[in-house]
Amino acid sequence: MPTLSDAPDQNATTELRAPPRRSAPARSGAASWTIILVLVLLLVATDFVAYVGWTLADGVEVSAAGYVAMAAGVLFSLVVGCGLMALIFYSSRNGYDEPPVLIGSDASQKRTIPPTIETQAMRTDRKLPLQDRR
Repeated sequence: MPTLSDAPDQNATTELRAPPRRSAPARSGAASWTIILVLVLLLVATDFVAYVGWTLADGVEVSAAGYVAMAAGVLFSLVVGCGLMALIFYSSRNGYDEPPVLIGSDASQKRTIPPTIETQAMRTDRKLPLQDRR
């Protein structure tokens, strides 16, 4: 059973729009593989240094103050990280991250000219209220 629809034809175009751009294909050239290799080597070197540092410290005991300092440092880092993330979400949600907008001529006409600063030399024709009147 056919139904009537108020929707426009699917083939009809109402506005001129450029066709969507396709994203560039992923690069898998020599430069990309070199970057990946360097990053993996840095990861392996970091793990090696961490392992050597961990095993060379055999027999060294950490005092209670050391554990307290470590816990305070971890807690402080978490608080700073969470606070910065909260600020990022807050600024994004409230429009602080929007690009600047050029104010048109409407706002410039509403601006008033700031008053000029009068110097003592400009006030020669007027008597100041604090001057002695003799």
